[in-house]
Amino acid sequence: MTADYLDTPQGRRIAYHRLAGDGPGVVFLGGLRSDMTGTKALHLEDWARTTGRAFLRLDYSGHGQSSGDFTDGCIGDWAEDAAAAIGALTDGPQVLVGSSMGGWISLLMARAMPERLAGLVTIAAAPDFTEDGMWAEWSDERRRIMVQDGQVALASEYGEPMIITRRMIEDGRRQLVLRAPLAITVPVRSLQGTADADVALDVALRLLDHLEGPDIRLELVKGADHRFSDPACLALIIRAVEEVLTRA
Repeated sequence: MTADYLDTPQGRRIAYHRLAGDGPGVVFLGGLRSDMTGTKALHLEDWARTTGRAFLRLDYSGHGQSSGDFTDGCIGDWAEDAAAAIGALTDGPQVLVGSSMGGWISLLMARAMPERLAGLVTIAAAPDFTEDGMWAEWSDERRRIMVQDGQVALASEYGEPMIITRRMIEDGRRQLVLRAPLAITVPVRSLQGTADADVALDVALRLLDHLEGPDIRLELVKGADHRFSDPACLALIIRAVEEVLTRA
């Protein structure tokens, strides 16, 4: 299927796929260096098509089929991309499904546009990872290289080394969501695997502690890894989305 494109107010061109259907719609927000053709995004789209639910998936700038280079982007840029897509391509409140970094993006959306939120499902959410999962854990030498060279290359099991820029680290500090309570009045379901090597279990517990609302639950899946994409995990994602929709 050929992607459609949205030109954002910031001058970026965002690729997306959209299904018309019943509301509240569902928006999938992917992870760092992932794109909208991943297993979870396509599985959700198949479910939406079968059930007649409105659905949107997109590539942030510098990802997938969208404009720009990954190394030029940062959390704030990708949050702007998501906000532009939600604002222009959806109607009414939406259930946001955020995977890994997309979990952070979805929390930023919940803070910036609460009126557009019908529910929230996070999958191995990685809020504040640039500060707590990178900068805080780096050696003094790696920090020195970042300051001196403006970037560092991190080994990745998902492909070529990942370039992390000084801009991404510094912008991440302006986007932090775990430093103060975050009130969310809509249903929230957080899914986390105990064998996740990229996002520690304590991140999920911190998120649970910082969220404030009447209907917030965390489900731990023993043995599930960061991909959270085997058939059992995919079924759990659908169940969480459907549960949120019944309570929205």
